[in-house]
Amino acid sequence: MTQRAKINADGPEPPGSRPGAGAPPGSRPSGAPAPTTPAIDAGAELDPVHPMTPPRRPAGRHTGLTAAEVAAHVARGEVNDVPVRSSRSTTEIVRANVFTRFNAIIGVLWVIMFFVAPIQDTLFGFVIIANTGIGIIQELRAKKTLDGLAVIGEARPTVRRDGVAAEISTSGIVLGDLIELGPGDKVVVDGVVAEADSLEIDESLLTGEADPVLKRPGDPVMSGSFVVVGGGAFHATKVGRDAYAAQLAEEASRFTLVDSELRNGISTILKYVTWMMIPTAIGLILSQLVVKQNDFKNSIARTVGGIVPMIPEGLVLLTSVAFAIGVVRLGRLKVLVQELPAIEGLARVDVVCLDKTGTLTEGGMDVSELRPLGGADVSYVRQVLGAIGESDPRPNPSLQAIIDAYRGERGRWPVAAALPFSSVRKYSGAAFEENGAAGTGSGDGLSRWLLGAPDVLLPADDPALAEVDHLNRQGMRVLLLAHVPPGAGGTDGVSTGGPGLDSPEAASAARATALVVLEQRLRPDAADTLTYFADQDVAAKVISGDNAVSVGAVAGKLGLSGAERTVDARHLPAEREGMADALDAGAVFGRVTPQQKRDMVGALQSRGHTVAMTGDGVNDVLALKDADIGVSMGSGSEATRAVAQIVLLNNSFATLPSVVAEGRRVIGNITRVATLFLTKTVYSVLLAILVACFQVEYPFLPRHLTLLSTLTIGIPAFFLALAPNKERAQPHFVRRVMRYAVPSGIIAAIATFATYLLARHSYNGSDSLGAETSAATLTLFLVSMWVLAIVARPYTWWRICLVVSMGLAFLVVLAVPALQHFFALKLVGTTVPWAAVGIAVVASVALEMCWRWVGRRFPAS
Repeated sequence: MTQRAKINADGPEPPGSRPGAGAPPGSRPSGAPAPTTPAIDAGAELDPVHPMTPPRRPAGRHTGLTAAEVAAHVARGEVNDVPVRSSRSTTEIVRANVFTRFNAIIGVLWVIMFFVAPIQDTLFGFVIIANTGIGIIQELRAKKTLDGLAVIGEARPTVRRDGVAAEISTSGIVLGDLIELGPGDKVVVDGVVAEADSLEIDESLLTGEADPVLKRPGDPVMSGSFVVVGGGAFHATKVGRDAYAAQLAEEASRFTLVDSELRNGISTILKYVTWMMIPTAIGLILSQLVVKQNDFKNSIARTVGGIVPMIPEGLVLLTSVAFAIGVVRLGRLKVLVQELPAIEGLARVDVVCLDKTGTLTEGGMDVSELRPLGGADVSYVRQVLGAIGESDPRPNPSLQAIIDAYRGERGRWPVAAALPFSSVRKYSGAAFEENGAAGTGSGDGLSRWLLGAPDVLLPADDPALAEVDHLNRQGMRVLLLAHVPPGAGGTDGVSTGGPGLDSPEAASAARATALVVLEQRLRPDAADTLTYFADQDVAAKVISGDNAVSVGAVAGKLGLSGAERTVDARHLPAEREGMADALDAGAVFGRVTPQQKRDMVGALQSRGHTVAMTGDGVNDVLALKDADIGVSMGSGSEATRAVAQIVLLNNSFATLPSVVAEGRRVIGNITRVATLFLTKTVYSVLLAILVACFQVEYPFLPRHLTLLSTLTIGIPAFFLALAPNKERAQPHFVRRVMRYAVPSGIIAAIATFATYLLARHSYNGSDSLGAETSAATLTLFLVSMWVLAIVARPYTWWRICLVVSMGLAFLVVLAVPALQHFFALKLVGTTVPWAAVGIAVVASVALEMCWRWVGRRFPAS
């Protein structure tokens, strides 16, 4: 362990310069340097919560920029003007929805149709315009939601100006600003350290270096790193787009579908569709315009009618709309989706790792009992605890509970030195200038104290551990206050002249003085959430830095299966395979270090699990980053919110099932509707090939396939894509879709072409082509309706109504003369129409048998 001394760039502060000098009883004495040490939490988990606080005077001499200097920097444009890219810009949204490859193809065909066909045959173009408009509107709604939530969740660094520290917006920082840092704070711009108090910064997100870096005055800090231990302040040397992290993120946008299996799968499908469509379209054009030598305008209209349905134009639109509506729905629940694939990813999760503090329990705690050990004076112990609590200007929940309990009884001693809490070390410490008070001081007038985990500070055979274990089994968090005798902690309490408080010698020499028993507040909704995950076959693993028995007791109260099988992470195998075995067997893990949390995520992923990690403390950052999906609480540290893909701004763990359900809705339903769209593409391509091979007219005009697409795909797909879906998302999207779409499209094309050939042999005369087209349209509609009926399963009342209403709509078209004329659909005679129905019935039976056989022969997983 690196030994650290308290560092201040300006040396000791002159007496009386600190606010509170000469203050009435109960405040800090004027001669006591106000430390900027981090919260001292003996439990295990650094869980900084930074509430909004009024402006306060700085701890050191640095007063920051004056108002005039800030104004001068703003006038020169030296401001942190990097926009928060929580969503795409309006221009980007419009461009992405309008300027697509398939829109370009359809747009050209649409223009051609205006010159060669009546308005009925140009309907497909108006449908595309409507679809594009819907896509733009929904994405703009999502953008508005994301932008609003991003403002709520935006980091607000503490900047010191004119000697007063206050929280400001990140965009309000100017060059030269003095920015204060504390545990969990994110470094928002590049700078140079001006003040450091045991300041350790994690730069792993930027450099890949796993170990935190101890920073001293004059050392550089990079934007994108975050504080692990200690506190301090730094001067901003690079702001805006000059900052390191801004340069890395210049091209980045959070509202994106990058690294999405769904989007990648759709792109793969569209690529193959394009390859099939080009030669097929060329063959169809040659067949209709050159070989048949029919009426030129009619041939062009039927050629376009063959090309347009090959394009699954609505699939990409519906995917974007489904995601956008998901963002809006989650936004109403105060869930900020920082990366859009997170909705999809959480739907695939089969293991969720939960950090106890702030997730299963609320942030606050209460001191329920103080148990002196070895005859310690209770009154004196209260003073020591009060003094330790008051030494930290930004306490975390554990220390805040001690402050609340002993605020009026604290010892008013100057703080000589302080050792910040470390999630690795599991304890913190402080030294006070008591001048031998209560017989605990040394020759230098210092009393040295450690506050931490009892099972870390006490030997294994200490009788006090039995008492601790009894309390842990009740779900209590227990801290040990221990006194370090003279000579064991150095002459200054930290590092000079001997072993420091952070040395193993100091910990082993510490004498148990008292047990502080903290009662943890369970989240009222945590039990229901754990039950939801169990019902959905999602394994929950509680991973905590606290005592394993205590964590298990809390999990047991919430009904977590396997909570009685607790594991102390200090005894976990170091190798990945052994750790994965332990994780599969256990459900509750205590005394976990930040690096172990990261290793646990990797071990689970090595077994093929899709892992979600929740957390709110700085010790969760590395695990959140490596997990497939990182979920942070809105009240968590800036660092955790920065790396998490999903932020629960309402700090409610109960919101997580809604996020999972939204992801499952999107993925499951897009898989459903993709089958509809690609079935149409397959039968359109195959029909074009058959027409070219048999040298006959293409059976459909654009208006016919526009009608069929609207009734059997467009309208149903919109409702099916937004319906609830609780099925856990499965991998291999392309295989899952194509295994049904290809045989369905082949059956539909063969049945339709068979009806068309039968009609050609049955009808004669000038209007025979219209009758042939009507018969083929009837067969294709019925087969497509059966595909829709299969995709809509399992049936609910509204899905049955949806399928039936589409069938009734087609009957209306056939029954109303005006609609018959508009769509050029009129069934002639009875023989061929009933034959068309019969062929459709046979094809539907074949579809049913094929789907069942494919499900057994080619499973999706």
